[in-house]
Amino acid sequence: MKYFLFNHTGSKNHGCEALVRGTVNIIENSDEKAKFVLSTLDPEADSVINDVETKRAETRVLTLPERIIASLDLKINKSEEYALEKMYSPIVSDASDCDVCLSIGGDTYCYGDNHGVQVLTRELKKCGKKTVLWGASIGEEDITEEKLESLRDFDAIFAREPITYELLKEKQANENVYLFSDPAFCMERAKIEPIEGFAKGNTLGFNISPLVAKKNPRAKEIAEEFIEFIFENTTLKVLIIPHVVESNNNDYDFMKPIYDKFAETGRIEILPPTLGAREYKGYIAHTRFFVGARTHATIAAYSSGVPTIALGYSVKARGIAKDIFGEEKFVLDFNLMSDAESLEKEFLKLVENESEIKGELMRSIPLRMRSAMEAGEMLKKI
Repeated sequence: MKYFLFNHTGSKNHGCEALVRGTVNIIENSDEKAKFVLSTLDPEADSVINDVETKRAETRVLTLPERIIASLDLKINKSEEYALEKMYSPIVSDASDCDVCLSIGGDTYCYGDNHGVQVLTRELKKCGKKTVLWGASIGEEDITEEKLESLRDFDAIFAREPITYELLKEKQANENVYLFSDPAFCMERAKIEPIEGFAKGNTLGFNISPLVAKKNPRAKEIAEEFIEFIFENTTLKVLIIPHVVESNNNDYDFMKPIYDKFAETGRIEILPPTLGAREYKGYIAHTRFFVGARTHATIAAYSSGVPTIALGYSVKARGIAKDIFGEEKFVLDFNLMSDAESLEKEFLKLVENESEIKGELMRSIPLRMRSAMEAGEMLKKI
């Protein structure tokens, strides 16, 4: 079968890259002859992914008659539907010879108005395509009647964590809602040597993003307070790990001043922004502990057996922790922090329970990987 992967921004977001890589591994495990078309906003960045044909997700400019009709539609019906249908027609054409279309954005339905995604999904359905919302998270606060109507358009929804699964079942969002762990659990890591002096037994991996800073203006100060706490109270070194390096959403640019502040200590390093998701996961696997805001950076840590604190800002962090541990364990809402005190306390608890957490991860992660792989078998039945 041929699979069309859409709603992908590009592999400069290494969480998105991890989703694509994991998805390809899952489907190829169940369908050796599978072929993939990846619809992407950044085909150059995605050229690093083998086994997929990349196509730029381009919209087209409306003709003059179409603009007139679109204007009337907006004025009379308060609708952009007609305009969006015409704009997205090149993307729909890219899926013409595909059998199944997977919306792989993960949290596509979490943030604000996603009317464009809804229209694109409906247009693919009109062409007779099977559509699946793949590896999805959505919170109670994100649900609207319009989104519920759109969710019912899919042939199936594969939720990646139990909070979303239970919510969608409760809301009767779709007749076919399934629970399978995040596809990124199935992305292999690159074999990489640790940075000299930053060995597995003495390194804390750390990630924070400009995304959390939009909701918490003290994000950078809290990060600096926490690193000071680490240096004053432990012998750990700190490895700063960027995981999204898009032009308007760049972890490296955001965290570089934090690195600069402590560089002279000799106990901190920052990875370059030029690596791929598998390479970042390789470095994360060498850390003793990990504290991160990017969901798929934390999944890279969890799946490498590294005790982790997730600095959550949406349902996905809580849900993925619950998927792993059976409870929302070691997840902090970064939006509620005014200083680093709660993070410091949680980190001390993480250190105190290090052996127990490693044991839990050792037992749970193979089950999460198996769960993610089972999604490929279910996909064949859709």
